Amino acid sequence: MGDRTHVLSRNFQVLIENVGETVRATFLIDPEGTIKLYEVHDDGVGRDARELLREVKAAQYVAAHPGEVCPAKWQEGDKTLKPSLDLVGKI
Repeated sequence: MGDRTHVLSRNFQVLIENVGETVRATFLIDPEGTIKLYEVHDDGVGRDARELLREVKAAQYVAAHPGEVCPAKWQEGDKTLKPSLDLVGKI
């Protein structure tokens, strides 16, 4: 419904041209237009809205706190990390 002309799905390369349908895809784009996260799923693989919300909150957090990163499974209020080579292989 939202992309009847398939302009967005073509631009994001998620359109299955011969069928006229898109694969399941999620794109998280910041206010400057930079893609911060994208996920593409096969039709048989479901998505989790709670995980997407966690990812949005993590992206918002790191945008507001330069120099910090959110580790896997980070939840709002959890500790963040300062990226360094010392962390490689430890998290």
